[in-house]
Amino acid sequence: MINKVKIAPSLLSANFANLEKSVRLCEENSADILHLDIMDGHFVPNITFGPLVVSAIGRLTELPLDCHLMITDPDKYIADFVEAGADMISVHVETGFHLHRTLSTIKNYSCKAGIVLNPATPLEYAFEAAEFCDFILLMSVNPGFGGQSFITSFLRRCEKLRTFLDNNNLQHLEIQVDGGITPSNVRQVVDAGANIIVAGSALFNGDFRSNIEAFRRNIQE
Repeated sequence: MINKVKIAPSLLSANFANLEKSVRLCEENSADILHLDIMDGHFVPNITFGPLVVSAIGRLTELPLDCHLMITDPDKYIADFVEAGADMISVHVETGFHLHRTLSTIKNYSCKAGIVLNPATPLEYAFEAAEFCDFILLMSVNPGFGGQSFITSFLRRCEKLRTFLDNNNLQHLEIQVDGGITPSNVRQVVDAGANIIVAGSALFNGDFRSNIEAFRRNIQE
């Protein structure tokens, strides 16, 4: 069973000079989740923001905050992001020596726990960790920067993951996708089994309302 398709605008592409306005756009246009890309300049070649900014965003909205930790040592900072207001926290399997322990730590804070796989990371990591997750994020670009082109091998990987979940009584797990998602490819992504759609530049570049309506229209076709 595939859950309701949710749209999660990535604030990485928002107007950092007026984040409140960007958050209000998301609320006014019925976005489901706010996706927050946390980058440390070490695991990925970019630096974004940390718990203080997450906390400031949380004070502006009731939308769930999804913190995607693209950082080398996520275990050291889980408590900080929970305190800042995170509702969902995902960690890259490439960064963790004790992945099950990390996921348990997140869950112990009553926060939804997820793992993230880069485009070339074997899906077997997801197979082994799925029962400990609430969601799995498959990257459809190499992480670090917004505005990249969609890597089409995501579709095959997502189909394979969805089949595994369905065959192992894990239908309730959500599959999130992040990277290069646009109105023109979102239907393929949903058909492959993803149901949390992270989009940044495709939403925030131009008219946000028209862009999110295009996403919804193509999802429903």
